[in-house]
Amino acid sequence: MRHRSLLSAACAAVALMSAAPALAQIPPAPIPAAPATPDAFTYRDMITANRLGDPQVSPDGRYVVYSVTTTDVEANRRAGSLWMLDLETPDVAPRRLTISDQGANTARWGGDGNLYFLSGKSGASQVWRVASPTATPVQVTNLPLDVNAYRISPSGDKVAVSLAVYPDAADLNASVEMGKAVAERKTTGQVYDRMFVRHWDTWNDHTQNHLFVQSIGRNGQTTGNPVWVTKGFDGDTPSKPFGDESDFVFTPAGDSIVFSARLAGKTEPWSTNFDLWKTNGLTGDGTFSNLTPDNPAWDAGPVFSPDGRTLAYRAMARPGFEADRYQIVLMDVQSGQKREIASNWDRSADTLQWSRDGQTLYTTAGDVGSTKLFAVDTRNGVVTPVTGPGHVSAFQQTPAGFVFAQDSLKSPSDLYFKTYLGREMPRRLTVANPALETKTFGEYEQFNFPGWNNETVHGYVIKPVGYEEGKKYPVAFLIHGGPQGSFGDGWSYRWNPETYAGAGYAVVMIDFHGSTGYGQAFTDAISQHWGDRPLEDLQKGWAAAQQKYDFLDGSNACALGASYGGYMINWIAGNWSDAFKCLVNHDGVFDTFGMGYSTEELWFTEWEYGGTPWDKPEGYQKFNPANHVENWKTPMLVVQGDLDFRIPTAQGLSTYTALQRRGIDSRLIVFPNENHWVLKPANSLQWHDEVFGWLNKYLTPAQ
Repeated sequence: MRHRSLLSAACAAVALMSAAPALAQIPPAPIPAAPATPDAFTYRDMITANRLGDPQVSPDGRYVVYSVTTTDVEANRRAGSLWMLDLETPDVAPRRLTISDQGANTARWGGDGNLYFLSGKSGASQVWRVASPTATPVQVTNLPLDVNAYRISPSGDKVAVSLAVYPDAADLNASVEMGKAVAERKTTGQVYDRMFVRHWDTWNDHTQNHLFVQSIGRNGQTTGNPVWVTKGFDGDTPSKPFGDESDFVFTPAGDSIVFSARLAGKTEPWSTNFDLWKTNGLTGDGTFSNLTPDNPAWDAGPVFSPDGRTLAYRAMARPGFEADRYQIVLMDVQSGQKREIASNWDRSADTLQWSRDGQTLYTTAGDVGSTKLFAVDTRNGVVTPVTGPGHVSAFQQTPAGFVFAQDSLKSPSDLYFKTYLGREMPRRLTVANPALETKTFGEYEQFNFPGWNNETVHGYVIKPVGYEEGKKYPVAFLIHGGPQGSFGDGWSYRWNPETYAGAGYAVVMIDFHGSTGYGQAFTDAISQHWGDRPLEDLQKGWAAAQQKYDFLDGSNACALGASYGGYMINWIAGNWSDAFKCLVNHDGVFDTFGMGYSTEELWFTEWEYGGTPWDKPEGYQKFNPANHVENWKTPMLVVQGDLDFRIPTAQGLSTYTALQRRGIDSRLIVFPNENHWVLKPANSLQWHDEVFGWLNKYLTPAQ
């Protein structure tokens, strides 16, 4: 009986198993397109390429130190190191500084010639320095928290550091104890009574970035207790999540700090009112002077002139608009009087640097598809371009000229040198990626056409690697995000057009109305017009490109975009549904009305859609992709980062739900540990495998 019972039970179990539904099957891995030629540049080359940046020239102009980040896809990590080039012997190869062995970043020269940097060698990110490239590093700060940004005073006797602290703590030690108590508590509920509950990719942990100052002794180490100089200020400096030391600066005498910050309070998520504040000395008495109370919009990037008499900074004019033009303003330190310079220059200035004689300000700005270095005369406002095509990401002055980092559509960043007045081509100083010197890239050119309102719109077309006259090639139609952004003559480690060219696709990119670098009116044109003016530009640009370039196979194309570009993919699906054979949507907006309640930076949606969702619901619904799902029919790949709080996960899930419910071929990729971008090497490889596999599935090879 016992055996019979066991047999019966076994038979019953088999019956139950056979009656149970089959387990869900993991979707098969995609088959990406092969490289167009054996030497074609591919996305695998891009992911593993070295990343050069942050050049810093020594006070005497002889040396430049810069960072290089390498990628190990198998280990799924990146590592940074510092390199030095002797500008007096440029033919001698740069050398890696030994301080990189313990991890080093954010190198900055002090006025005394010492090289400062951040390192986690001691277990926390702290400030270190070396007196010479071969000297033994000395730890400058020894604080209980990570240093996230720092500045050395002009005389080199003080260091200002930014630390994430609990603003209500009595002092730094008390803040550290509060952090320990939070980490040890058994409950997990997070309690909030004001917004910015979460921002970018992190939940608010109730800390703020605040500034502390310590004296530096003759031995190179700090002395005394750090003074909390922004104690009592309700806000972050540097700003979260992307602020850095350009948000604060010592006064020329080193006796106060000027910093750019926004008061938090209840209005922070819908305010862009950053002001320049000055501490009352370095005592931490909790009092501050607002240097820009007259401007309710963004004031940023304070820099003092060499003689200390003038403070230059950048200022926007319209509250709530994050993509407004940055105007250059000069403030007389003694009187507080302000004046704008280069008011008629219709470009938005980036980080400012004074010339050594105080008569010129140097800055970078987007300009018709390029990002150039410009010289601005502080006396008459005359603006002169210093560099030409390409994308200048950083620059430094030397006694003879400029060292700058520049990239382009065909090359990642390297260092170049150009004299102040010379008309010569820039001289290349580094080869950060020798392996790419043997790779073949697609040839590209800029074109233009009459777009919305018959205004000139620009775009780029890239030929596929292995291009042959007379052939028709499938097309990747790339749509940039922002929407106040640009797909111009610059390199990207995320959306790199040359990777598509390397796989045999032609590429078309349109800088539609709303793009930056074509004047502020052009940028303004997209606000409250997300679905009409840019779509008209894309349609006319696509038609113009096909008419001008006969190698484009207009019936064999896929449109791809991220963020606003992802929104446009959803908008195209319902309003231009016959144009493309497939679509790719990365972190794109599906429901503009829902975005008004779920995104974190509310100033963005309230400006772009004309108000709050309850005051201006028509602004949110006028160009809402969710209202046109009945017209969707094009296969779409949907990608979503689960840590993306700018365009939350529900937007991507809603897109995928709409596609699946309508029976449209679709595929969803969710990255639980990625934000608005895909940053981890292995995830980047998977992203590209999936995206190129999708294109390979729907686009036929060149005919």
